[in-house]
Amino acid sequence: MTPLLLLAAEKESAEVTDWAARIGWVVGLALFVALVYWLMREGWKWRGTLQGDLPELHGAPDDPGPARLTMSGRYHGSTTAGQWLDRIVAHGLGTRSRAELTLTDAGLDVVRPGADDFFVPARALRGARLDKGIAGKVLTEGGLLVVTWAHGERLIDSGFRSDSAAEHNAWVETLNHLINKTEGAR
Repeated sequence: MTPLLLLAAEKESAEVTDWAARIGWVVGLALFVALVYWLMREGWKWRGTLQGDLPELHGAPDDPGPARLTMSGRYHGSTTAGQWLDRIVAHGLGTRSRAELTLTDAGLDVVRPGADDFFVPARALRGARLDKGIAGKVLTEGGLLVVTWAHGERLIDSGFRSDSAAEHNAWVETLNHLINKTEGAR
């Protein structure tokens, strides 16, 4: 018989003989993944501790006035202004979530189901622009509404993406107009 016929005649697969080694590798891999997850979680908590000097976030006033603009979309996080990778996690600002934004003459109200809401008074708003990314989220050019605001001694950039990206330009224009109006009144 030729060697090819012998190979074709054998229809049994090789037996797995070392189950203990395979189980050991799977358990070792699971422990490694758990360790990496734990280290990432500890790093997140440590970053929050380092940012403990950030004051509590403002709550919305009882009567903020009529809405200039509203938007439904996503909140992608906040960073130190001008440093798009320096995420701020203190007071829940690092938690991504759905968001409902309402702009009034009093300021910007950010309502986040499942996360802490916050309010940015009009006097704290510093600018608005379209950008392509913020810590951990990169989109096409102009796909992200970034609002710069002052909180305590820090300038913060917060990134939002509307369910309808066509709204972003109106938000930038209206926010910057409100900021100029507020600065003129100071």
